[in-house]
Amino acid sequence: MIPRLSVLDRSRIREGHPPPQALRDTVELARAAEQLGYHRFWVSEHHSVPGVAGSAPTVLAAAVAGATRRIRVGTGGVMLPNHQPLVVAEQFGVLESLFPGRIDMGLGRSVGFTNGIRRALGRDIEDADRFEEQLTELLGWFDGTQQAHPEVHARPAEGLRTPAYVLATGEGAGVAARAGLPVVVGDLRSRSRLVEAVERYREEFRPSARGAEPYVVVSGSVAVAATEQEARRILVPEAWSLAHSRTRGSFPPLRPAEEVEAMAMTPKERERYEAALAGHVHGTPEQVAAQLAEVSALTGADELLVTTSTYDRTALLDSFTRLARIAGLPPQPSPAGP
Repeated sequence: MIPRLSVLDRSRIREGHPPPQALRDTVELARAAEQLGYHRFWVSEHHSVPGVAGSAPTVLAAAVAGATRRIRVGTGGVMLPNHQPLVVAEQFGVLESLFPGRIDMGLGRSVGFTNGIRRALGRDIEDADRFEEQLTELLGWFDGTQQAHPEVHARPAEGLRTPAYVLATGEGAGVAARAGLPVVVGDLRSRSRLVEAVERYREEFRPSARGAEPYVVVSGSVAVAATEQEARRILVPEAWSLAHSRTRGSFPPLRPAEEVEAMAMTPKERERYEAALAGHVHGTPEQVAAQLAEVSALTGADELLVTTSTYDRTALLDSFTRLARIAGLPPQPSPAGP
């Protein structure tokens, strides 16, 4: 079994529920993940996506950290090309100061996915190519070595030790290796590409002050239920949303599984939908344990970051509970007080 289990929640909006509810759902899930014994809880950054409410990850991370007591909290991730490194350093400096020893700085290289979003953010698609340069500057704001802006200091970040992680989209694995940082690699559906990225990262890894050895986090959807069919149904709403986005250009709110299963789809939509359902780790506890053992053997991963989203929050919590039992996570007592 993979040694550590963690959660990434993207604050998915559900049809019939207002976007603010998705953010409150994220905070509630974080509380549950802490009590179940998960290692860390991360939130994500998406802009102008109809089906995602999580647009300000450091703000949401602060809410999650304030609602929990033990679990590590962070971002999966802040998309660095969308921001000035100084501002990102300051935000994480504030988080680390308020919640010392619990904050993770997960960083990605994506920019807004449409021209309109990029214009609104004041960015261009080529800004993603500066990710490695921006990462170096960002880390320099923490250790006081940045040279881009003499006599400027990131307060209160400078001098703090906030762990940084790189999301391996595109060239991310190589960037993480050269920086000597932990890497987050997904997804579990494409095992060959997953293994290729992990092997490249380990081969190119350079020890640094932030990491003496490679550290690999693999990410993807995992669904556990009493039966294989029930576990598959947990994956249905997200698979439909992905198929819809690839055929119609927008990523919509999640719909109930029974509605999706009753839909009439075009042949192209059906093909995309079935492809989006394929390859995920799912099934009964025994089936999932065997699949995760295979992933562990293939990758030697240090940690699994579970990214499952679905319409049915009860089924989602049950899945995380069953997964925690499979992994033998020690349950934690409920926090006392507000």
